[in-house]
Amino acid sequence: MKFRAKTEEISNIEQLVRVCSSISKMTQLCVLRISEENMFFILNDKVVHGGVWCQMNPNNFFEEYRMEGLGEDCNEIYLEVTPEDIVQALKTGQIAAKSLKIKLTKKLSPCLTFEIDLPSQSGRVQTFIHDVPVNVIPKRLWSDYKEPLVPQFDVSVTMPPLKSLKTVTERLKNLGSYMEMSANHNGEMRMRVETEQVTVSVNFKDLEVVHVDSGSSQSQSQQDHPGRFYGAKVDIKNLLMFLSGQLLNPTRIICNIVENSAIHCFLIQEDVSIQYCMPVVHQ
Repeated sequence: MKFRAKTEEISNIEQLVRVCSSISKMTQLCVLRISEENMFFILNDKVVHGGVWCQMNPNNFFEEYRMEGLGEDCNEIYLEVTPEDIVQALKTGQIAAKSLKIKLTKKLSPCLTFEIDLPSQSGRVQTFIHDVPVNVIPKRLWSDYKEPLVPQFDVSVTMPPLKSLKTVTERLKNLGSYMEMSANHNGEMRMRVETEQVTVSVNFKDLEVVHVDSGSSQSQSQQDHPGRFYGAKVDIKNLLMFLSGQLLNPTRIICNIVENSAIHCFLIQEDVSIQYCMPVVHQ
């Protein structure tokens, strides 16, 4: 297996730091999947905080990008990594690096080696090397890290700006531990906390509804009753962890809801997308 990537753009290094920092806020350990077309950070559904699927187009981050997997029929690499270790390595070159190289190496154990060229006061270039230990995932376990299957949602809406969502969620967290997130086909979204003492509901209107063509009877029912809310209850800490960890500036945040079953958040930016399958609370 071989992997090598290089960039000479500071903006690319800064964006890599933001992506990896966002992932590190959600998990201490994840899998980096490397293919010819894409790179992925994956936290599978078996982890209590839910599934995370971050997809990056390497052409938007590196001027050079080469990899060789196990063979033509399985030309991929799966590595278990600690995102925070990658962040610390990248931060060395976040401000003034002349170039960044990332390679898969074999030292005492497999490593992602970060080589960062920095200018010195004498005008010479200094190279800083960071070896981040990784575990190679065997092919027999690759199926555990497939992209999550997306069910047919009852409703999909484009959520309010990230800053507004974080502010509302932080305030609701002071009232209770759980929150019902719901939306309808009129472009309305509701975040509600209900306790024995108080019920507080925050409503958003005029949101974009993401329509999916379907000939099912369920879809017809949704068209006949567009004002019906579909929702599910989640732990506020899980939602706040996801929102607070985002250092990106997504162009859209889509919330997909299956009644009492699933909350699926989808952050979309030009060069990266993050899916978060939030655990649903059944009470």
